Amino acid sequence: MTSVSKNRMKNPHDKEDKNQLPDNGKISPPNESYGSSWFYIIVVALMTVIYLTLNNTNEIREISWSDFEQNLLAEHDVEKIVVINKEVANIYIKQDRLNDEKYKWITDGVLSTKERAHYRMTIGSVETFENKLQQAQEGFSKEDKIDVQYQNQTSWVNLFSWLLPFAIIILFWLFMIRRMGGGNPKGGTLFNFGKSTAKLTEKGTKSPVTFNDIAGLKEAKAEVMEVVDFLKNPERYTKLGAKIPKGVMLVGPPGTGKTLMAKAMAGEAQVPFFSISGSEFVEMFVGVGASRVRDLFKRAKEKAPSIIFIDEIDAVGRSRGKINAFQANDERESTLNQLLTELDGFGQNTGVIVLAATNRPDVLDKALLRPGRFDRHIYLELPTKEEREEIFGVHLRPLKLSKNVDGAQLAKLSPGFSGADIANICNEAALIAARKNKKVVEHTDFMEARDRVIGGVERKSKIISPKEKEIVAYHEAGHAVASWYLEHVDALVKISIIPRGKSLGSAWYLPEERQIVTKSQFIDQICASLGGRAAEEIIFDEISTGALDDLEKVTKQAYAMVAYYGLNDEIGPISFYDSSGQNDRILGKPYSEDMAKLIDQNVQNLVTAAYERTKKVLLKHRDELKKLAQLLLKEEVVEKESLERLLGKREIELLVKKE
Repeated sequence: MTSVSKNRMKNPHDKEDKNQLPDNGKISPPNESYGSSWFYIIVVALMTVIYLTLNNTNEIREISWSDFEQNLLAEHDVEKIVVINKEVANIYIKQDRLNDEKYKWITDGVLSTKERAHYRMTIGSVETFENKLQQAQEGFSKEDKIDVQYQNQTSWVNLFSWLLPFAIIILFWLFMIRRMGGGNPKGGTLFNFGKSTAKLTEKGTKSPVTFNDIAGLKEAKAEVMEVVDFLKNPERYTKLGAKIPKGVMLVGPPGTGKTLMAKAMAGEAQVPFFSISGSEFVEMFVGVGASRVRDLFKRAKEKAPSIIFIDEIDAVGRSRGKINAFQANDERESTLNQLLTELDGFGQNTGVIVLAATNRPDVLDKALLRPGRFDRHIYLELPTKEEREEIFGVHLRPLKLSKNVDGAQLAKLSPGFSGADIANICNEAALIAARKNKKVVEHTDFMEARDRVIGGVERKSKIISPKEKEIVAYHEAGHAVASWYLEHVDALVKISIIPRGKSLGSAWYLPEERQIVTKSQFIDQICASLGGRAAEEIIFDEISTGALDDLEKVTKQAYAMVAYYGLNDEIGPISFYDSSGQNDRILGKPYSEDMAKLIDQNVQNLVTAAYERTKKVLLKHRDELKKLAQLLLKEEVVEKESLERLLGKREIELLVKKE
């Protein structure tokens, strides 16, 4: 829900921009798993060095029998021969001959040593080798004959060469499994998939967020503080026979402070606080979600009294129904069943309070919401004007503000804003002021930040032809003139033909904070939305695709009036709205074909009548329409003060002043 509504002329050729900037400029901290990564790297490096050290056969040259006989044996350079395992003969050169030029490669080697074997020769059999050696040494003196030794050795080099690849593969898989474990506090190994990944805030830990940081939401804060007070002073309640609520469900639109309330509760409760997201229960392995639920409640019971907070519980708490009938074993359903059992089953669950948050209560299973499981439902609505003023006070506190910044004025100009929207606007205003090298944040920075958050960044560099610019100007002027002379349309703040986001132009309104909407208010809003298309037809006698966004909104409003709110005389007081969400699973519509035709016909008649009424209003004020369009082409942005000078004061505002 946006705070400042607008009718914008939309370019149908615009596409989604996928190149989004990050939310902040902070650099992510280094991964904690780097330490284990270095451990694996060091182990592999050591194994490689050991392998190279043991495998010194690279420094032993292979030699044939003929070379051995002619170059070594005949020169009397051989000191001894060692036959290993009756397969290989290792040949050692005499120490005094190693200084010769032809043996220089022995002393210059990387792992050179004079004591090791220098040549290696493969022998066919021991008998053949001895016969050939004896024949080659005929005529040698007794001192020149070579000593032959026989040894049996275990080849550690060969064994290590086999083991090294397997060791590297095992270490690689261990590394990958640890990375898959990610943030698992149990170590993140393969055997801990069933363990809960909930983050534990121990008793006595001071939270950076307290209840003082939560502005507005007085009723919701009072209920949550009552749960905290029960944990701190249980005797006050138990002596009267009261029982602690088992579950508290926080329900509200996005950005209304559900998670912020839980963060404050974590610090204020002074008991162990387990926080986890609903999506963390679900894995690709069947049964992991239910196992994590069991482990979470087991840990919580061991530290009772304690609190479990499940954020976005709709990830696992969706309603069980026909949509899962074709699945033999649904992981989310088994996780939900285990959660229901832990909340209110045969097992004792004393001293554990479950706090959950969701913005989709309509999709939750009814068994999850019944008393005895989630006893309390706390609704966090969009803040009122007074509550927005308090929220602005919290977020304006750390900013350096100009004297012209008034929190009450900002709250008045931001109806329908959530707490998250207000925080975003305050931050954007500070960024805009810093970009302009200002020393303080001014009121104009907040207005610019509001426009940017709602409509996107101004695209003044977008090239638009003069003809298209003229069409956009008359389109936006049509919205402005129609809404100015219609009684029940929200107050117009400004109109612009500067492209912003995906829109080519926009008309900005300040909605009233209504709880209900009447039929006449609905119709006037539809007429104002059709003002752009009607102005194009009146001025150019031709229509364009620029009214796509307007037509989409008008069609939805008309169908809501006819089929949901019972505001059509022919259909009568009948509503086909389904607040329970059960009809979402029905392929057809909850009414007959004749009723569908009747609804479509009445919607068409309603929109057509509103369009003709809008054209009459614009034809009556055609001169003002042209003047405003020309002013837009000249200045591109027209504020409310300029509109009042051109069109005069609105009749509804004059009536309010008289009263």
